[in-house]
Amino acid sequence: MAVLRIAKMGNPVLSQVAAPVADPTAPGIKKLAADMRDTIEDIGASGLAAPQVFESTRVVVYRIIASRIPEGSELEPRPWTVMVNPVIKPKTDKKTLVWERCLSVPGLHGKVPRYSHITISYRDLDGRSMSHDAHSSWAALLQHECDHLDGILYPMRMTDLRLLAYNDEPGPLAREVAADPKGIDPLFIDLVERWPGRARWFGI
Repeated sequence: MAVLRIAKMGNPVLSQVAAPVADPTAPGIKKLAADMRDTIEDIGASGLAAPQVFESTRVVVYRIIASRIPEGSELEPRPWTVMVNPVIKPKTDKKTLVWERCLSVPGLHGKVPRYSHITISYRDLDGRSMSHDAHSSWAALLQHECDHLDGILYPMRMTDLRLLAYNDEPGPLAREVAADPKGIDPLFIDLVERWPGRARWFGI
């Protein structure tokens, strides 16, 4: 197993449409997925798409740990999941703004419109066809990772660039946390709590 290097915004691999996987059970795909899991664990992230580790193929690995579940989301932790050739279908026209970060866009965060309820279909490493619904920040995570397979980074989805900020100057995020932190990923609340300027600007 190996911890892989992360491609950063500007690298051509992140703007390519990744190739479908012909055989999800192939040893090379299993090794790639295992290395992606090692990489996620090493960084402490939630998910990773193969193009982010310089493999332009349609593979996503993710998990949801309890400490990343927003208050009031009614989500449960999700085990390690490998999705090969995933396809997302929205179950609603409604989009909700969600705070996001990305390993390939280090040092920044932004608020991105995402479908609040989706169905995702994919193959697992045994070649089985899988399909299930996802909602809330789980649905947002899956949309974020699958966007990488089509050469899309989250800033490209943003509709208001005033909500794009550095992690060490999280003003728009801090304003929202001061108003109502419910529904915000604890990782982002932590960004605000570690910001020395928060009390000056927002009294928190």
